[in-house]
Amino acid sequence: MSARLPLRPPARLSALLVVCLLASCAPAPQTQQQPVTASTSVSQVSFYPFQAGLSWTYLPDGEAQGGQPYTVRALGPTLFGSVQAQAFNLSGRGADQTSYRLISAAGVQLLGFRKPGLSVRLDPPWREALAEDAWQVGLAWQGESSIAVQSDDGRTNVSGKVNYSYRVLDQRSVSIGGQTYRVWVVNRQITDTVGGLFPASQEQWFAPFVGDVRTPEGLLLTGRNFTGGQ
Repeated sequence: MSARLPLRPPARLSALLVVCLLASCAPAPQTQQQPVTASTSVSQVSFYPFQAGLSWTYLPDGEAQGGQPYTVRALGPTLFGSVQAQAFNLSGRGADQTSYRLISAAGVQLLGFRKPGLSVRLDPPWREALAEDAWQVGLAWQGESSIAVQSDDGRTNVSGKVNYSYRVLDQRSVSIGGQTYRVWVVNRQITDTVGGLFPASQEQWFAPFVGDVRTPEGLLLTGRNFTGGQ
């Protein structure tokens, strides 16, 4: 955020997947298709940006400008099992993670993610955002998903439940590196039964037509290859 996830102890599993989750799964590599990497111009972005070719760079909150960034790239449509999803790759500082989402005007759902040697599946998908026209201060939603961590040989190493809840706290303008964004401030609360794989409570900043300005993992947006959305 280890090519092979150990069966135990839980503390080592937790450390590995916290690293995995530095951004925000395919069931088995032989069923995974390569994402489509060309289609939509980066000037044509949606409320929840996902068009192939878009990219964002991030640094950890509190870190001085100039450090090696994390980069998130929208890879385009691919299959997650039998479901067509949008793929996003996170790279930088040794990270290599691809997340799979369902994205439409009705919201955003996380199906799971994959990194070399392991994959994580969420069932039902984790709802990360509601409909475009639902955003308002006080908006809240929650859910529960089964979570399964599989190694590339198909073995399920860990399984359990994850419960999540979101609440929109505010809408305000924030400035990062001389750039100002109008963001929705969201608090995300997480509990799970598999060793605390996710930060228990985090603040996320979302800007329509831009994406995450602050990710739930504490990364701040430092650049992108498209304009609009302020």
